[in-house]
Amino acid sequence: MQALLDAIARIEPSVDAGRVFHGRGGLHPGCEQWALDAFPPVWVLTSFQPVDDATLATLHEAFTARWNKVAPGEALNWVFQCRHEGRTETRLMAGTVPEPHVVSERGARYRVHVLKGQNHGLFLDMAEGRQWVREHAAQRKVLNLFAYTCAFSVVALQGGARQVVNVDMSGGAMAIGQQNHALNALHNGASFLTHDIFKTWGKITRGGPYGLVIVDPPSFQKGSFVATKDYQRLMRRLPDLVIPGGQVLLCLNAPELDTAFLQEQMKEAAPELIFEQRLANPAAFADAAPERALKVLLYRAPPLAPKPA
Repeated sequence: MQALLDAIARIEPSVDAGRVFHGRGGLHPGCEQWALDAFPPVWVLTSFQPVDDATLATLHEAFTARWNKVAPGEALNWVFQCRHEGRTETRLMAGTVPEPHVVSERGARYRVHVLKGQNHGLFLDMAEGRQWVREHAAQRKVLNLFAYTCAFSVVALQGGARQVVNVDMSGGAMAIGQQNHALNALHNGASFLTHDIFKTWGKITRGGPYGLVIVDPPSFQKGSFVATKDYQRLMRRLPDLVIPGGQVLLCLNAPELDTAFLQEQMKEAAPELIFEQRLANPAAFADAAPERALKVLLYRAPPLAPKPA
């Protein structure tokens, strides 16, 4: 646990949300169970193994000592979450959590909820994917599939997208997505479809074609999406959704499925789409086994064939 304690001893008051310690990446032997994230003004420590009270007391002492040094007089707020064998336990260890709890990332603001569930409302490892969308969305019509809380939509509109169509079957997540747009004073340009994507292709297709299609599904969500059987079904639809020369961003966060899985599925389902690159993950998520980490692949549709002279 020493590497984690060393990371806590280096924490500083943070402006943006982000990963602080990524033991899950395997670069800190003996600390594979730990992840530490900043959701200012709250620190969130996650363990993927059970932790005894003595260990938690040691960690609390470390947080307290560092916080008294770098932020004297300010309240220390930290949350501990244990995820093990399909169960999740979350405990407020010190201070409070704001309600509503709003964090920032590169100028965008998002509502998060760190005291309930495993998904806090903003996936920190997708920060570079969001930045890519912000930089490449100008004047495009964007389709955001499995939109969750619509962070991609926020950055697309900030980057000058003409329109974003968000689709997700979770009404609760989409409601937060609408709040995220309001937080960023984005009152126009986005639509929100609370539907099962596989039952809504007609409406999705009629709304297209799109200059950019973002596909960021859960890797395994019973009754919604299972990557090994559903991703290819989705890929077959992509050529009809994207304009000539348009792009597709394919995302997958399943440690057991590598980049080749997505590439092979795409070659079979939509061979006309051309692979361009795999986007880098944030440096804070460096991994000893990159194929186990988040995969974000960029594809492009072929340009419109020139008319014969």
